[in-house]
Amino acid sequence: MKFKVRKTNSLRGTAFIPASKSHTIRAVIISSLVEGESKILNPLNSLDTKAAVNACINLGAEIKCEENCWIVKGFGKKPKKPKNTIDLMNSGTSFNLICGVVSLGNFEVILDGDESLRSRPVEPLLASLRELGAQAISIKGNGKPPVKIKGSITGGKTKINGINSQFVSSLLIVCPLIENSTEITVENLCEKPYVMMTLKWLDEQKIRYETNNELDYFFIPGKQSYVPFEKKTPGDWSSATFPLVAAAITNSELSVKGLDIDDVQGDKKIIDYLKNFGCNVIEETDGVRIYPGRLKGVEIDLNSTPDALPALAVAGCAAEGITKLYNVPQARIKETDRIKVMSKELSKMGANIQELEDGLVIGKSSLRGAEVDGHGDHRVVMALTLAGLIAEGETKIRTAESVAVTFPDFFNMMKNLGANLELEE
Repeated sequence: MKFKVRKTNSLRGTAFIPASKSHTIRAVIISSLVEGESKILNPLNSLDTKAAVNACINLGAEIKCEENCWIVKGFGKKPKKPKNTIDLMNSGTSFNLICGVVSLGNFEVILDGDESLRSRPVEPLLASLRELGAQAISIKGNGKPPVKIKGSITGGKTKINGINSQFVSSLLIVCPLIENSTEITVENLCEKPYVMMTLKWLDEQKIRYETNNELDYFFIPGKQSYVPFEKKTPGDWSSATFPLVAAAITNSELSVKGLDIDDVQGDKKIIDYLKNFGCNVIEETDGVRIYPGRLKGVEIDLNSTPDALPALAVAGCAAEGITKLYNVPQARIKETDRIKVMSKELSKMGANIQELEDGLVIGKSSLRGAEVDGHGDHRVVMALTLAGLIAEGETKIRTAESVAVTFPDFFNMMKNLGANLELEE
């Protein structure tokens, strides 16, 4: 599937943001680790969250997915041996968190995914699971999926590389449930807000742990339990980045609804980023409103918000002067190497863009329509759609179907806002 985009002078109206992928997946996994029934209200129904649901069902959870409420009867501390390999499709978050869950079971399981997932490193997490008592290997010996894990972990001490925050979150979720205490030392922690999100879930569950301000050390007592809950999933600030940047680059006024300004999601920093670019962004009930502003180049440390890189690269093309996005090396190990891919695809459109080892440098650019490749990466496809809004001529974006990973209604939302956007099967 392709998106066909033509230059759009302005957008208008209200963008309604879907629920948070990261919160939804944590809700599915923690409710599956409960003995009893939980309710997840306003979940995100997307390919990534379905991967988590299917994995937990294969491990023994009973999950009823109604339109605005998922009812989960968990397996507690004892997942069941699945009949077959568990396929996590394209969901890195689900894959990494499920690695921890299956390490609770006294059985062998194989976890796999699609071609993109098979390209993502997971060895730091496997190494920690081994240090805590499990058998955990990359089947192909390359430190990437598919992996084979046999539990159960029993506790102890481990040191883990936090280049992917999901490795740390995986341990934080399961270690309270095991027999003994666990000490975790974290090196090179990136995406700190996502670890804070996991800790918020633990706090709500009254899980005991000790840590410090840097989140580079954790002591977690064992023999704890999760309890049934009913919780509404907040809107996804990562998804909100796209309509907000779309408004900024088309000099539009737009209201963005469905967001919790008090949530721990790191990507709510998009408000500050756009203010630095020159936009006027104000808080409203259940969201924010962005007003037109003359964009100027900025320097942004994206270490805590790597998902913002694709959209902000497009904002850099529309801004006067130079924009530098830096300190985000982990963007190279997402669904794609997003640093490389955004440089390559925006260059096809005439962008003044240069790769750094840990980011991008972008100058003011007069973009022109071209046929570009989304590389099956939902955030790259959405970012290139934004680029098409300000490019002369027509832009065609391949692999547009991948937006269903986190934002199934992206196409309709953009159309309703006035984007000159069509689908080509």
